[in-house]
Amino acid sequence: MHTRPSATRHSRRAVLGLGLGAAVAVTAATGGSAHAATGPDTHRRLSALEQQHGARLGVFARNLSTGRTVRYRAGELFPICSVFKTVAVAAVLRDLDRDGKFLAKRIHYTEADIKRSGGAPVTGEARNLANGMTVAELCKAAIDHSDNTAGNLLLRELGGPTAVTDFCRSIGDHVTRLDRWEPELNTAEPDRTTDTTSPQAIARTYRRLTLGHALPPAKRDQLTTWLRGNTTSIHRFREGLPQDWALADKTGSGQYGTANDVGIAWTPSGAPVVLAVLTTKPDEAAPKDEPLVAETAALLASVLG
Repeated sequence: MHTRPSATRHSRRAVLGLGLGAAVAVTAATGGSAHAATGPDTHRRLSALEQQHGARLGVFARNLSTGRTVRYRAGELFPICSVFKTVAVAAVLRDLDRDGKFLAKRIHYTEADIKRSGGAPVTGEARNLANGMTVAELCKAAIDHSDNTAGNLLLRELGGPTAVTDFCRSIGDHVTRLDRWEPELNTAEPDRTTDTTSPQAIARTYRRLTLGHALPPAKRDQLTTWLRGNTTSIHRFREGLPQDWALADKTGSGQYGTANDVGIAWTPSGAPVVLAVLTTKPDEAAPKDEPLVAETAALLASVLG
């Protein structure tokens, strides 16, 4: 599809005036082609959120029924944190569960695995540690509870973190990369290029995984079911989006106040909306800023819903 350039494209001076890399576009699909126009009100509101929260905010969101799109720092790199777990699970589904039996494989692990991961809300339960967990159970724990041990065990089955990078490249995502294990991948230092993604890249990857053809239909449905069961975004997307919107998403958190949420939402009419909100701060000790993610989601719903 050919995309016409915006008639109101920011000049270099204007973009710098908005802050490094801070440019927003609201796009509406019309007559089979995309016509871009800057959304000054949307930009002001997103910029105000950044200033109020002392954060760097990245957004890519698109209503797939109307084509209307919001981009804000959409091409900048942000720490990926636990958002990677959806991609790892997708890689397991596509590359390891070829015979339909791999999900039933039982994985045994140790207390050392739990301590090393920095987070084990499911894998740390005594009965799971004693009996092990199936790959399917690990997939669910990694997505629904962001269990770090489960994430690491899945990475181990895949051959290591770079398998996530390789999977992304195989489906056309040339930005997202994973280099380290939990919890080191969450250090989120400014200017780090490893363990990163961009709002636009990860939004498109989640779209391919849940609504596209990156996975066979049955596996795509299974992944989406796990994402719908996510319990960690209660104060992020689930707080900010209207209550009558359905949601399938995955969060991520790290140092420097990093708080992410990425997924697909459905309006009451059934229109799918791809959402990626990535945030980080300059202070290493800053707490994760869930209200910023929730407020951004509410803004996006008002613009795209």
